[in-house]
Formats: sequence, C-alpha cells, structure tokens
Amino acid sequence: MGNLNDPAQAVAWLRTPEAIRARCHELLALGERDALPNFQVHFSRLPACADYVAQVIRENYPGLQIPYHARWRHFAAGGIDRWGRLAAELKDRDADEIARIRFDLCVASVLLDAGAGPDWAFSEDGTAIARSEGLAVASLHAFRAGLFSGDRKNLLRADAAGLAPLAPNAIAHAFQVSAANPLVGVEGRAALLRNLGAALAARPDLFGADARVGGLYDTLKKKVTDGKLPARAILAAVLEGFGPIWPSRMTLDGANLGDVWRHRGIVSGDLTSGLVPFHKLSQWLTYSLVEIFEDAGIAVTGLDDLTGLPEYRNGGLFIDLGVLSVRHDALKKFAIPVEDEAVVEWRALTLALLDRIADPVRERLGKTAAEMPLARILEGGTWAAGRKIAREKREGGGPPLTVVSDGTVF
Repeated sequence: MGNLNDPAQAVAWLRTPEAIRARCHELLALGERDALPNFQVHFSRLPACADYVAQVIRENYPGLQIPYHARWRHFAAGGIDRWGRLAAELKDRDADEIARIRFDLCVASVLLDAGAGPDWAFSEDGTAIARSEGLAVASLHAFRAGLFSGDRKNLLRADAAGLAPLAPNAIAHAFQVSAANPLVGVEGRAALLRNLGAALAARPDLFGADARVGGLYDTLKKKVTDGKLPARAILAAVLEGFGPIWPSRMTLDGANLGDVWRHRGIVSGDLTSGLVPFHKLSQWLTYSLVEIFEDAGIAVTGLDDLTGLPEYRNGGLFIDLGVLSVRHDALKKFAIPVEDEAVVEWRALTLALLDRIADPVRERLGKTAAEMPLARILEGGTWAAGRKIAREKREGGGPPLTVVSDGTVF
C-alpha cells in the first residue's frame, strides 16, 4: 500500500484494483452492521439472487461458453457481426495493425458509452437500436466514416489530430441527435474525446509519435513475457494514459483522480481518507482490450484481479431482487447527482456484492473461478440479469434509481 500520506503514493494506490476492492468492501462491512446512511443490505436474499443470475446465464448461454463483458458484444447487437464484417475488409493489414485498429475503435467507443437516456436510439437501415448497443453501433459507423482520424487516407484510426477538434455538433450528427431523438451528455462526450486527443499528444511514450490510441497496443506488447500479459498492466496503462481526460472533479497533488468519490464512512487517517475509487469505464475498457490481446495470441493473466463494474444494471439487480433496500423513498422519486453520497454507496455495495455472488453463481453452474472469471459472470449473468429484472419491474426497463449523468461516468 505504501505511505498514503505521500501524495504520489496515495494517487498510485487509488488507481489499483486493491484500493477499489478495499474501499468498497469497507462500506459493505458497514452494511453488515446496518451502519450505512442510505442503504440496508439483506444477505439472506443473496442465494435467491445467485439462483436468478445462474438461470439467466443458462438461458443466454446453454453451453456455458460465455464471452467477456466487453464492448465487442454491443457491436454484435441484433445478431449482426459488425466488427467481423469490418475485419474481413482488413485482410491486407498485418495482425499488429488490426490490433491497433481495434484499440482505436474500442477506446473511442467505450468513452462514448455513458448512459444514453431513455428517449434516444440509433437507426441502422431502419432498425432502431437503443441504449449501450445503439451507442456502440453509432460509434462503429462514426469510426468507419473517419470521425476520429486526422489522416484522410487512413480513416480507421483514432488519433490526436482527429479527436482534438471534435465539436458537440459532430457527435450529435454522428449519433442522429435531434429534438425528437435526444441523447444525454452530448457536450460531455465531445469534451471527453477532445481531452483524449490532448492526452494522446502529451504522451508519445505511451501512444507513439503519431499520437494514436493504437500506439498503446505496441507499448503494452513490450511488457509481454513468455507470451503472457497481466490484466493489471493493461489497467495501469489505461489509468495512466487516459487519466487526464476525465473532468477534474477531484484532484490530489495536482493529479486528476477520475472516477473517485467521497463517502463519510471511509475514515483512514491519511490523504485517501473519505475516498472511494471505482474506475468503472477504465475497467470495462480493460476487459474489452483483453480480447484484443487474446485474439493476437497473447495470454492475459490475473483477470480476476480486476473488479466488477459498479453501474446501474449490476446495482439495479441487487435492489430489484431485495439484496439492497433504500432507507429513504426520496431516492426512488428524484434523480440523484452522480457525486451524491447515496450513489457512491450504491456503487460501492454493488461492486463488493459482485465479489460475494461470484462463487455462489459458479457453484450453481459447476464452474471454477478459472473457468468462469468475473468478466464472464458480468456478461452472462449479472448485467444481463439486471436488465431482465428491470424490464419485469418497470415499463421501459429503466433502473430502480435514476442517476444524473454528464456522459462521463456510466
């Protein structure tokens, strides 16, 4: 852990999976003592929740061949292998260049993925695709059209020259936004991509001289030993390289902490006191990048060092199945700012409960942790189960609590 009264060491620790887990499980421990201000935890409901998740996994993947919870699933919305179609056009590119293109596409798409809102959809050949799948498909079409490339001869790129000047109206056009088709957080999404452009230009050591997202693939490939790359190395590079792009909500020693928030239940007596890190988008991005390395023949190790993802599908699952209950009905009646302590608490409990439910789900399916890492449980089960129960409980399938998003957190 190091000296957490040293600013540099404190920042470094807050960017580790160990810090994320430790702080979230601290809040779950308070929940076990019924000492949280916003939620109660009902562990007696966890077995029924595990039953439900296991059932959803069997429905979705009868053979239990579950892919990772990654952006690539969304590109295949409606059973259409859009990435496969694009990859088929790249037969003249070598394996490393295809991996760079996948990095370019994946990072830009994930950063555009924050909640779309209930009234937006992307129309593809007359078919409306909403929510995360719609955002993925829209971003893939934008990528194909060269929206993120500064090189008109090479459209399939995401580089500083293409990203730095991106204006909100360019995003709005690519995502078919109109008064009748409103997308939440257009300005926030555009700002995030402009910030990405600046981050690429600032770190040639990570992204190469041409300031391209795909340059990070080459940097990480140099860390491969005996054909293996630790998952935490990917996350560390993501947090280091993309850390500066996030809105400066909270800083420590001049470092932008990103997806880190405050909760009064965390008392540590050092510079990290009160702070709860999540790095949700960064971890989901890491899960998505893992597939690129594995498809390139590089084994990614220590996948379960990463954590579950604290977002409204996983969190909604625990509320809708009674594992969590809110203390105040007002939380269900009004939209809650993302920085509100109640949201921090909900997200932390969600992440810690994903750890708690993983083994019971594996037991029900007869799988080991090695056979079914958390990244597969998220995809086959908890995320899908959260969406399913939401549709059963509420018209439109929205989450049980509404969080105000600026397009940069979820």
